[in-house]
Formats: sequence, C-alpha cells, structure tokens
Amino acid sequence: MATREEKSNAMKVRRATLSDLPLLVEFVAEEAREAEGINKDLGTLEKGIRTALEDDSIAIYWVLVDEQDLPVGSVSAVREWSDWNAGYYWWIQSIYLSPGQRGKRRMSLLLDAVKSEMDRQQGLELRLYVHEENRRALKAYQKADFVRLPYQILVLRTGKP
Repeated sequence: MATREEKSNAMKVRRATLSDLPLLVEFVAEEAREAEGINKDLGTLEKGIRTALEDDSIAIYWVLVDEQDLPVGSVSAVREWSDWNAGYYWWIQSIYLSPGQRGKRRMSLLLDAVKSEMDRQQGLELRLYVHEENRRALKAYQKADFVRLPYQILVLRTGKP
C-alpha cells in the first residue's frame, strides 16, 4: 500500500489544455460560489477560459492531476505591466482545489507552477486578491507566505459584468 507521501508525490501539475475546459469551467464556477456566494453564467465562463487557453498572453491555466491524470485543482495567472518597475506583476486570477484535496499542501504545488513560469519570464512578484470575508482562503494564502499590501482595490463600474 502506498504511503501518504508517495500518494502526494504522484500528484503533478501540468499546463491546461482545451480538453480540460469542462472541468476548468466547473472549478471556476465553484470558486465563485465558495468565495463570494455568486453563481456565474457557465457560458460566459466557458468563453472566457477557452479564449485564454487558446491565447496564453491573456492568461495561463494549470491543472493539478492525480495518479490517473484526472484534474483535482487548477490555477490561472495573468500578467500586469508595471511602468514603474519595467516588468510584469503576476496575479493569481483563480485557484481551486477539490474539497478532498484541501489541507494537504496541494495549493503549494499549484503556486509553484505559477512561480516557476513567472521566474522563467522574469516576473516581478506574484500577487492575488481575495474577498475580505473569505477567511478560509485568507488563512490558506497567509500560510503560503502571501502578505497584505497597503492598497485597496477600487472599481469604476461600466455597466458590463
């Protein structure tokens, strides 16, 4: 029988492909429900994720897969140019782990994939935003060494979603 460590080692992160689209839509929809209690339109999610999978200048997706290559989690990242620092900040756009995978240090596998690509592209730092009431996520991100910045996010509504 495989030990817990061997099972963890069998997990791997790979770049997402179009064949992962249905599960990515499911993961992002569930993330929205858990993080903010909202139900996103699945057609819109599919369009947005498909567009990024077809053009990684928009966003990059990775999936965490188990021993059978079945996705059990995902992460996506986008880049933001900084004229102040002449480089890109990388932002976690979405991150999701199936409930059975939580609390097992699986998030670090997803974050390592993003950090590795960010380092390869000489990114400045990895950032994310999290809903202030999503205490569970805040705790997980703090465990992963994310720290608060002295900024607030403001928005000017345009009438579009």
